[in-house]
Amino acid sequence: MNGAAQLGLVDGTAGAPLDEDRPRPAPDAVVELRDVVREYGEPPTTALAGVSLTVRRGEMLAVVGPSGSGKSTMLNVLGTLDRPTSGTVLIDGVDVDCCSDDQLSALRAHRIGFVFQQFHLTEGRTAIDNVADGLLYSGTPLHERRRRAEEALERVGLGHRLRHRPHQMSGGERQRVAIARAVVHRPPLLLADEPTGNLDTRSGEGVVELLHELHRDGTSIVVITHDNELALRLPRRVMIRDGRLAGDSDTTTRPVVVQASAGGAS
Repeated sequence: MNGAAQLGLVDGTAGAPLDEDRPRPAPDAVVELRDVVREYGEPPTTALAGVSLTVRRGEMLAVVGPSGSGKSTMLNVLGTLDRPTSGTVLIDGVDVDCCSDDQLSALRAHRIGFVFQQFHLTEGRTAIDNVADGLLYSGTPLHERRRRAEEALERVGLGHRLRHRPHQMSGGERQRVAIARAVVHRPPLLLADEPTGNLDTRSGEGVVELLHELHRDGTSIVVITHDNELALRLPRRVMIRDGRLAGDSDTTTRPVVVQASAGGAS
């Protein structure tokens, strides 16, 4: 069942009849941006300037660029946390522009997982409870939430840490809990924003290997990063500068050489 059907949508609209003028998703695409512009403020500052990007099912890629290049804005648009000023965003075939806020929340709950540089775990709750909270808005009963949370923690190698609280775990373990929470609802798309940014080298290496394992299991993964070493380890690399795509290592488009860039997340 596609994303539109799961959300009670028809061709990306709230039950409306098919419209030949509406955008059609590219074959095998999990997310698409088409000529997306995002502006903020008055007078407007342009964060994204006509970005088009297709992420196919089962693909793993890095979006890399210097601070202020538009990486974080792109993540927010990809994850439906922010709506574009103009252009089209399709998530698993659903046209975001046709969704209400409630429908967007349902789309995120079923189709997208998020991992951030800051782990965003609740300090007073155990690992299993933190992960189970990722299913709070899915309508899943408590016993099933906890069963799936335990399964997700075992998947990321933390089956022995179920009852530990964040302050009892290392940074790498906390990021693994955050990843388990992001994938506990088995989303087809995982968005990771600087997932190794707060970790030492060894912990970061473990997180990167875990992302590769999830990718091998079929999850589509987009990593937002300014870390060129990390980007070069992923199968596809997209460069963004000044809100525009500056290149793409996908051989179906045009190659790009990922160059050194300064600064942190943007």
